[in-house]
Amino acid sequence: MNRRTVVAGGLAAPALAALPAAAQGGGKTFVLLHGAWHGGWCWRDVAEVLRAGGHRVFTPTQTGLGERKHLMSREITLDTFVADVVNVLEAEELEDVILVGHSFGGLGISGAADRVPQRIRHLVYLDSLILEGGQSPFGILPAEVVAQRRQLVQEQGQGIFIPPPPPSAFGIPDGHPNAAWVRRRLTPHPVGTYESPLNLRNPVGNGRPATYIIAAEPIYGPLEVTRRWVRNRPGWTVQEIRTGHDTMVTAPEETARMLSAIG
Repeated sequence: MNRRTVVAGGLAAPALAALPAAAQGGGKTFVLLHGAWHGGWCWRDVAEVLRAGGHRVFTPTQTGLGERKHLMSREITLDTFVADVVNVLEAEELEDVILVGHSFGGLGISGAADRVPQRIRHLVYLDSLILEGGQSPFGILPAEVVAQRRQLVQEQGQGIFIPPPPPSAFGIPDGHPNAAWVRRRLTPHPVGTYESPLNLRNPVGNGRPATYIIAAEPIYGPLEVTRRWVRNRPGWTVQEIRTGHDTMVTAPEETARMLSAIG
């Protein structure tokens, strides 16, 4: 049976507070991986709270996105994204890592667990997409979502990238204090990562402890196939946070507290 807990999240907090000592559980090492159209920037507020609680935090940006948007290419695939994560773990000589993947970032952490499981303490899939070996995102997402994104690639993305949707698509209301901040920073996403397969030699997670966190208010529709898969996954812990898909933006303190309590 999966263990399930529910945490209430708010839309915004006027100030970020450090984690109480009881929630810290000793300093841990976090690598926080963003989702599609985002970059390491999106973890700003979560990282602030975790670091104030005595934890080490790394927030890499994947190839072609965020401050690495100048590397956009048709040649970027899921293998590239996996290499991005593995390279951070190896270059920073990280061990005992709590590896967190939000949304599309779930694919990168699955790939890293497949290749360097000895460096990973716990996997956290934060309202993320999950693929089994050989599957591609366009192969499992709803047909209408795939068709819409392929059309955008041809009409606006030069056959290379998917233009970013508005922040509201990620559960960030138009009136949210950080909506404009997110809108300014979203960048096109390389379509090759949606078309290519996730190459895994082992089952998803490769035997590492895993937690899946569902952003429940509002629910992010394209991930229903993953939520069904997770509910039938023996040994995984399932939690919920009552906020939108971009939990790190709409509920950073709650997100940080949940992550700090894991592992």
